[in-house]
Amino acid sequence: MSSDVMDKNEITEGIIWKQLLIFFFPIVVGTLFQQLYNTVDAVIVGRFVGKAALASVGGSAAVLTYQVVMFFTSLANGAAVIISQFYGAKNTGRLHTALHTAAAFSVIASILISIAGYIATPVLLAIMKTPSDIMSDSIAYLRIYFLGIIATLIYNMGSGIMRAVGDSKRPLYYLIVCCILNIILDIVLVVFFKLGIAGAAIATIISQAVSAILVIRALMTSYDMIRLSPKDIRIDLPLLISELRIGLPGGIQSCMYGLTNIIIQTSINQFGTDTAAAWAAFGKVDLIFWAVSGAFGISITTFSGQNYGAGKLERVYKSIRVCLAMSLTLCGSILVGLLVLAHPLLSLFTSDETVIDIGTYMMINIVPSYAIFIFVEIFTGALRGIGDVMIPTLITLGGVCLVRLPWILIVTPIHKELFTILVSYPIAWAATALLLIPYYFYRKKQLNRRWNLSQ
Repeated sequence: MSSDVMDKNEITEGIIWKQLLIFFFPIVVGTLFQQLYNTVDAVIVGRFVGKAALASVGGSAAVLTYQVVMFFTSLANGAAVIISQFYGAKNTGRLHTALHTAAAFSVIASILISIAGYIATPVLLAIMKTPSDIMSDSIAYLRIYFLGIIATLIYNMGSGIMRAVGDSKRPLYYLIVCCILNIILDIVLVVFFKLGIAGAAIATIISQAVSAILVIRALMTSYDMIRLSPKDIRIDLPLLISELRIGLPGGIQSCMYGLTNIIIQTSINQFGTDTAAAWAAFGKVDLIFWAVSGAFGISITTFSGQNYGAGKLERVYKSIRVCLAMSLTLCGSILVGLLVLAHPLLSLFTSDETVIDIGTYMMINIVPSYAIFIFVEIFTGALRGIGDVMIPTLITLGGVCLVRLPWILIVTPIHKELFTILVSYPIAWAATALLLIPYYFYRKKQLNRRWNLSQ
């Protein structure tokens, strides 16, 4: 998309399955490359530094950085939804204001997160009962990461805005370039200069800084209908409130997920370094599923938002049906592949057979239940696109707060086994899906009634 020619918007007018695929593939490939940043770190330090270093990069530190990024990304989704609706309605004035409000917010929030994260790192790792033999490396990795997190957050906000107006290709191109740079820097800093954990962190933040610069440049020069102007970057309070109204529930949801993941990581750490390393490797292997599932979620949010803004309700519903069928087919195939290839995939991260065996056990016992989450992802994304975030968030939080957290806090201490921790995921997802799916059909009926009255 070199310019925003508004005579025909393929998302609101083109063939749905074809446009979903065109929009989806750059997102999923981009997400995989983005995840490859930390995955490459884990592979290189696991192979060239050792399993303790793998646990440092992929254990407690990875959980904390992931949750921070996911919280901010949820907030950015609020801006993306508002922008996609203004774009679908062809409201250039509000689109301009929403863009610059999102830009101002991303800079302010990322600076605050960077400072807070740097200061709180040792305390957070201690709370998570990070094994003593990996504590110093984990602190070093996290602190360097937080110092450069402004680039990560600006990239996420900027790429979300680009996808909201239908451009999912540029974020992909930038990530490919920066991922290659990250691999090169990892090899140079970790393998040749022997900088260990610090080298992996430095390589990551330099690469992410490059991706942020490329996104900013694109927003300033590559679009007609949206154009970032530094002098116009300021917060419009009513619009910021609208963006946060949509984004903040998702941020709270990600925080609750983060809390349970931190508690789970704490429980995992108590099994020792081998289990922590296996959990870290498993967390990298299954990223392909989360990348694909998440890309479908982003796609349906954009399709729902733009078509809802354009007043095409039936097209919203059809997009949801098509996207769900595509996600079930592709994600289901990935789950089968993960189960079949569990051992060789885990072997990429470590040659320690004990770690590989524990990781394989984890995959066999939890991966099949990922199919449940496909429904949660698609229906949540679709509802978010039309601006309905509060009830879906409450439903999701119910699955976390009323099911997963009590299970971890009550059942896990009684049955101190790895399986007890793993089974908390499918139980929570099933509870969420059982409430979310009926709610979607209730909202569909409600929208139909209101739409008919307004026509």
